[in-house]
Amino acid sequence: MPVKKKRKLPDPDDHQHKRKVTKRISAPKAVGANKPFSARKCLVWFRKYAGPGDVVGPEAMEKFCEDVGVAPDDVVMLVLAWRLGAANMGFFTKDEWLRGMTTLKCDSTTGLRGKLVSLRAQLNDDDAVFKSVYRYSFDFARDKDQRNVDMDTAKSMLTLLLDGTWPLFPAFLQFLEQCKSKGMNKDQWCNVLEFSRSFRTDLTNYDQDGAWSVLLDEFVEWYKAGAAS
Repeated sequence: MPVKKKRKLPDPDDHQHKRKVTKRISAPKAVGANKPFSARKCLVWFRKYAGPGDVVGPEAMEKFCEDVGVAPDDVVMLVLAWRLGAANMGFFTKDEWLRGMTTLKCDSTTGLRGKLVSLRAQLNDDDAVFKSVYRYSFDFARDKDQRNVDMDTAKSMLTLLLDGTWPLFPAFLQFLEQCKSKGMNKDQWCNVLEFSRSFRTDLTNYDQDGAWSVLLDEFVEWYKAGAAS
């Protein structure tokens, strides 16, 4: 039978040394972690782009996008505009900026950069958010003295929102290119989204007696006739 070895008692000095080492390697707290939102800092940030006025305009918006690190036509900018409640494309008023950025808890370029991933994820992963942004984009893009969105703007906005998510979108865009309509009203706009989620890619389950806009009836007729390249 092997001889049972005596258990070595811990040296008190070793214990103290381990405690000291543990303290020495503990991860430091991140500088600025959980830093509270500053309304004053947010206003200074706004003034960087708006100057003494109360609006960030198109030229300043380009600089803002450059600083944030996104292209002006990146869909995440549309989501940001929606979160700010911006009324006009290419413009952020002081009230929109302060109200929206307060909700987002962003008071700096760095803070907003850290929010972009979550803003993009909301659009891609939350169907209710996508529908809200889609509906918002119509009035956002529309000239306020017009009831319709002009067709060129409609095509650009639809490309931003539906390209890559609706298999038939390239064909629909091709249809709009040859369409004689000069614009799109809000009912047609909302119909397009519902249409994109309702039918198979061959459109064999399309119901011509459904309450769809004439624009979509014409698209189905055009598509089934083999006009899409």
